[in-house]
Amino acid sequence: MKTNINTLSIVCLFCLCACKSGHASSLNNAEAAQDTIKTFTLPAIPPTLTVPALRADFLVKHYWDNVNFADTNYIHHPEITEQAWADYCDILNHVPLETAQQAMRKTIELTYVDKKVFAYITDLADKYLYDPNSPMRNEEFYIPVLDAILAAPVLEEIEKVRPKARRELAQKNRIGTQALNFSYTLASGTQGSLYQHQSDYTLLFINNPGCHACAETIEALKNAPVINQLLVQKKLTVLSIYPDEEVDEWRKHLNDFPKEWTNGYDKTFAIKEQQLYDLKAIPTLYLLNKDKNVLLKDATTQAIEEYLLMNGNSI
Repeated sequence: MKTNINTLSIVCLFCLCACKSGHASSLNNAEAAQDTIKTFTLPAIPPTLTVPALRADFLVKHYWDNVNFADTNYIHHPEITEQAWADYCDILNHVPLETAQQAMRKTIELTYVDKKVFAYITDLADKYLYDPNSPMRNEEFYIPVLDAILAAPVLEEIEKVRPKARRELAQKNRIGTQALNFSYTLASGTQGSLYQHQSDYTLLFINNPGCHACAETIEALKNAPVINQLLVQKKLTVLSIYPDEEVDEWRKHLNDFPKEWTNGYDKTFAIKEQQLYDLKAIPTLYLLNKDKNVLLKDATTQAIEEYLLMNGNSI
């Protein structure tokens, strides 16, 4: 994604005591008709809030206080509004998930006052939180966006069909839930299933052999010290699955995968056709525990390494 994101310094934000500039929310109707958007105004954090966590909580909950979402001029200033949105998504990482989700839903609800503004802000949510090419993609932040869209009075029911489908797919294999089981076939013809693996961790790697991003992820996994140490200790299984139809092409790339991995394909296409897993981004990585509960979803190799380093006992 080529969007220029100059992320705000979170430390500086939490140290702010006040911000001085015009308040968009104070515009009267005559002023709102003019192009008055010059800058984004942060809320003034009360000086009595000295603990960083409390300052972050206040900032997340009051981030948009100085924005009049009925003013469509914001749409024409992405250099201000899009940057503010990117910074907001980043700040959400510094508060508890429940707080972040509540704040995100409230933000979308604030845009109900104007359908054009609503469409603009929800498009930004798609771009930053849902698009597979976004480095800020975050399904747990995006779900409350979908909830707010489905409840939006400014939309017709037909306009809610796509977000409803996305919401249903997002519910599958969420962190903390049990991953959906499926069967696979090895190159030898032997059948297996996700649930049959009894190691402490299962790293599910859904991929298409030959794709550039898949090749990069394979190399990253090959060179991940913690992952490979757990493989040697039999505490982790890497289950590589090809979900598509070109099995002959998959066979041509079998040597790309380490022999220590379990490498199979979905012979019945259940993963794809029944949408057992969200495949909008290939490859995708899921880290599961022994009970096949999802620990990390659509994660990077680095995030998986860090999680295992923190939680993998006796590494």
